[in-house]
Amino acid sequence: MKFLTYRRNGSAEAGVLRGTDVIGLKGAGFADMISVIAGGAEARQKIDKWLAEAPASAIAPLSSVKILAPMPRPPKVICVGLNYRDHAIESNMEIPKVPTIFSKFSNCVVGPGDNIILPKLSAKPDYEAEFAFVIGKGGRHIPADRWREHVFGYTILHDVSARDYQLATTQWLMGKTCDTFAPMGPYLVTADEIADPHALDIQMVINGETLQSSNTKHLIFNIPTLIEYLSGSFTLEPGDVVSTGTPAGVGASRTPPRWLRPGDECVVKVQGLGELRNPVVAE
Repeated sequence: MKFLTYRRNGSAEAGVLRGTDVIGLKGAGFADMISVIAGGAEARQKIDKWLAEAPASAIAPLSSVKILAPMPRPPKVICVGLNYRDHAIESNMEIPKVPTIFSKFSNCVVGPGDNIILPKLSAKPDYEAEFAFVIGKGGRHIPADRWREHVFGYTILHDVSARDYQLATTQWLMGKTCDTFAPMGPYLVTADEIADPHALDIQMVINGETLQSSNTKHLIFNIPTLIEYLSGSFTLEPGDVVSTGTPAGVGASRTPPRWLRPGDECVVKVQGLGELRNPVVAE
């Protein structure tokens, strides 16, 4: 099932994509995606019943609505750095022995079609195509072999990065969480739709040119490992987004560097999850 968050008639609501239509879930008692995810199996059963008999007022052509990020304000946006061997090598950094974790503030999340705004004070804005998973059932100290019980679904995240901010100190946060630096979407695809999340093609295409191309089979730390590691430190909550890292081909590692520029169009593609398309503008 493909869930999404969209705006129609000025208000945002959660919905399900069915063909070329979106079926809103507000009438089924779900105000947003957090309530869908936190509702667990009972919510899924209620949604299945609603979809089978949804009134015409709940159905709208997808082309008539504005698609937002599936999780417009996730509880946490957890990011994994240097999680593809080739990207760690191109960054001249040691292959990590434990996951490198940082975060983005949730207010930097934007949706498909929204502008990526390049901040005035950065001369080195960069792109990073990423595959993300979303926590369903939360928990602490989750064993790796129980990971499937805790993943609600998958989405695309573009980890936009201001390299001069990011690398000015040992802490990456300031260069990672500028406004609009976490485009996400277009859909949240439920876990049952993806047979193997560790075998998905991932690409970054800018202005029609493919600049990153890899597969999630090359992740250094896979989803079970990440869930066990993260939940050993803090509680994972329903709706938390974990972005798993980017492969080689980022702008900082090219000769000459290929920074994002106003007028660019970034398209992140992940097999089975669709395409996340965002234009780039100057602040």
